Amino acid sequence: MSDLEKATFAGGCFWCMVKPFDQWEGVESVISGYSGGNIENPTYEQVKSGTTGHYEVVQITYDPTKLSYETILNIYWQQIDPTDPDGQFHDRGSQYRTAIFYHTEEQRILAEKSKSELEKSGKFNRPIVTKILPAQPFYPAEEYHQDFYKKAPEKYLEDRKKSGRDEFISKHWESV
Repeated sequence: MSDLEKATFAGGCFWCMVKPFDQWEGVESVISGYSGGNIENPTYEQVKSGTTGHYEVVQITYDPTKLSYETILNIYWQQIDPTDPDGQFHDRGSQYRTAIFYHTEEQRILAEKSKSELEKSGKFNRPIVTKILPAQPFYPAEEYHQDFYKKAPEKYLEDRKKSGRDEFISKHWESV
């Protein structure tokens, strides 16, 4: 068995970011949580207030012999609006901004390369504002947030539909 690696992404509401990664062979776990802020062990209520500096994130543990970091980056970009500096879809506020938190120098290089390629692709007519940041302490979210798409599938689908995320993804990535 190879060593597992971690990938951490902020892509707006973490409820919508788990399932896209959870479905891939090689993914061992996808944990919803918080990172990038200025207090330890924040609660959802604290993060939701927008005052802690944390992002809602997912932390993916994966087997790099089965799933490459480049593939994970491609999955990530196709879940977000990388041009929105103020949140994602109907979720507004600093906790819903996008970011790639790299765990190694290789991840940083690959993330920068993928961002540059996306900028050059012409797929978006506004600048790509997703930040690429060093990994920071990760705090798992409360248990009721974990695997939300499995625990409350109707609410999950309703929230996704209302958010505008699926429309955006279809418009910008349907040819992928």
